[in-house]
Amino acid sequence: MRFVPHSEKEKSEMLKEAGVASIGELFKDVPEKVRVKDKLKIGEPLSELELRREIEGLAAKNRSAKQLSLFLGAGCYNHFIPATVPAITGRSEFYTAYTPYQAEISQGMLQAIYEWQSWVCILTGMDLANASVYDGATACAEAMLMAGSARHRKKALVSKGLNPEYLKVLRTYAGANSVELKEIAIEELEKDLDEDVSCLIVQQPDFFGRVEDLKGIAGKLHEKKALLVVAIAEALSLAFCEKPSEYNADIVALEAQSFGNAMSFGGPHAGVIACKQDFVRQIPGRLVGKTQDIEGKEGFILTLQAREQHIRREKAGSNICSNQALCVLASTIYLSTLGEKGLKEIAGQNRENAKYLSEKLEGLGFELPFGDSFFNEFVAKKQGMREMHAALSEKEIVFGYPLELEFSEMRDCVLLAVTEMNSREEIDALVSELEELL
Repeated sequence: MRFVPHSEKEKSEMLKEAGVASIGELFKDVPEKVRVKDKLKIGEPLSELELRREIEGLAAKNRSAKQLSLFLGAGCYNHFIPATVPAITGRSEFYTAYTPYQAEISQGMLQAIYEWQSWVCILTGMDLANASVYDGATACAEAMLMAGSARHRKKALVSKGLNPEYLKVLRTYAGANSVELKEIAIEELEKDLDEDVSCLIVQQPDFFGRVEDLKGIAGKLHEKKALLVVAIAEALSLAFCEKPSEYNADIVALEAQSFGNAMSFGGPHAGVIACKQDFVRQIPGRLVGKTQDIEGKEGFILTLQAREQHIRREKAGSNICSNQALCVLASTIYLSTLGEKGLKEIAGQNRENAKYLSEKLEGLGFELPFGDSFFNEFVAKKQGMREMHAALSEKEIVFGYPLELEFSEMRDCVLLAVTEMNSREEIDALVSELEELL
């Protein structure tokens, strides 16, 4: 239904019912000095046709991944989305569904979430997974609080290779929960590891694309009764790298955007937490379980809901009170469409395309500061990077993420992501443009 403004008569009737003489009286608790007195500078009213043209004109100023040659990742990745995903997620029973409070009328959504949790456990090797939290960054922060609650400690270590946006969210959570947060180099773990540490948070692959060697890390942490928390920003890497269970991770914080969700200018995405059975009582959000009714029929329910809406606030494991059900439904459909074989094939394409570009860049004199131990994202360095990046932008080529924007010491370095969406022809065209610039 199109928006229909209230008539003056309707406004008068509502004010009368509310027992006030004017709309201004409704805002009497707002201090006079902060109220807007002047008319808003939003122009004159427009007809629907005029408004549509205005909005479409503004939208046309944006450039999408379909219009650009995109080599940008840094936590949000351009992957192909099969037609099955929008076809099913666009159905009204899914698209408009709210929180499945009443199991008896939410079996379809509960089953979809259960299947999603099962997929996450298969991919990570963890014992259980939740229905979701907001995004990868908040999943990482919630995992930090989980570890602190499980170990009754207020100090967390975080790898310097963590996505800087994730780190900012961690700092916000840490400050609000009196957690001491310290950045460290993984190779210097033992220097900072003591009986006050609840966990080490490490990203795999890390923000710079490096596939970390995490074997033996969990053992060192467990000796001090601390936990290994692994953040995964590029979900597709799970089809290429070792499962977190293989290097004995305790908690996994996953961003599921790569599985069937569009980049959408940065969201909404879906964060998921998976963990060992030992920490089931600390996990935030929802868990969907499979059971039987009194007639022996299979059914799905919400279980172990340690949420502030369901138990006393001070006993809640988290204040997360919404799940990203539509986003994880998209991920479930994506994974079910591809299956294990398809997922591994696409992961292989990502690795091969990234390797191909890295070798071409080395041929042009670029350095690879972190070597070639990467999945689909890597750092390249060459003098004059800022000028190259600007020149390529003029040609509608997004040449990665300039790292000096976040790390002053990484001048002339760019973080490049290459996925199955970047064809060999597109990569060769980029290389040709670079040859001209150089």
